[in-house]
Amino acid sequence: MSLLILCDHDRGTLDEASLEALTFGRELAARAGIACEAVVIGAGADTALAPLATHGAQRVHLAGHDLLTDYGPEAWGETLTQLARSIGATAVMACGTDRGNEVLAHVAARLDEPFVANCIDITPGDTWTMTRVQWGGSLLEDATLDAGIRVVSVTHHAVEATLADTPAEGSLVHFTPELGVEAVRTVVKDRVVLTQGITLSTSPVVVGGGRGVGSEDGFAKLEDLAGALGGVIGCSRAVTNNGWRPHSDQVGQTGTRIAPDIYIAAGISGAIQHWVGAMAAKNILAINTDGEANMVAKAGFAVIGDLHKVIPAITEEIIRRRG
Repeated sequence: MSLLILCDHDRGTLDEASLEALTFGRELAARAGIACEAVVIGAGADTALAPLATHGAQRVHLAGHDLLTDYGPEAWGETLTQLARSIGATAVMACGTDRGNEVLAHVAARLDEPFVANCIDITPGDTWTMTRVQWGGSLLEDATLDAGIRVVSVTHHAVEATLADTPAEGSLVHFTPELGVEAVRTVVKDRVVLTQGITLSTSPVVVGGGRGVGSEDGFAKLEDLAGALGGVIGCSRAVTNNGWRPHSDQVGQTGTRIAPDIYIAAGISGAIQHWVGAMAAKNILAINTDGEANMVAKAGFAVIGDLHKVIPAITEEIIRRRG
């Protein structure tokens, strides 16, 4: 019996979210008294193996096939389904990213089992009990799961990826699924690079602006601060609706979920849809004229004042201290 964890990668570059799933999964497997195993799928997967054992994978399955040239939800779902059946897996897990949830939905359909997405806590037993995120984080749902093979995902950023206390063996096992051409009806054929280097989802510092910034030109002060801190700009939905910033900068339920070391939220009221995208930040500094704003109430630090005065003052002081 084992917990089989899908570890996502892009042409051999392991997704950090996979290590979150392994961190969560190895502890769950230990409590359930089953093995923690990982699988990487497709071309380039062999270069994404190194961190898996140190994060708790007792056995690593390398799934390859001539048709597995790049990411495809149908092919990955069929591969994961066949592997789960062949090893007698008790459960299949992935991180609840767009790709993780997409593949597990295919797996659940093929297994004819329920799929419980975006869990933040799971207690194993004859039936599993879990708490999962619903409605973009505004609701926590308690549920029980009784299935032949349990298919679950763990909420992205619900845990921080950490090394196992003792590295697991990580023995490598090759697996070749039986795939027909119908499995690659949907597969990545090409990519267009929109951003390079640090992005909104990976930056350790995010400076976010809301309606209180006042205009597109008002973001110049936030850009100066982000540049001084080596960070990136984020914004609320109100800002994108007004056309001040592109949707790619939006933090929130319908934007990007961030987990920086610090999120500086300037002129943002903190509606639940925005909070869903920002709540994984390790520290939040809110700058707002309204001391009762939701973002101020939820932030660890707050400055009650005019962002147009506060932001330049912070930037100036950072530059002064750095000489």
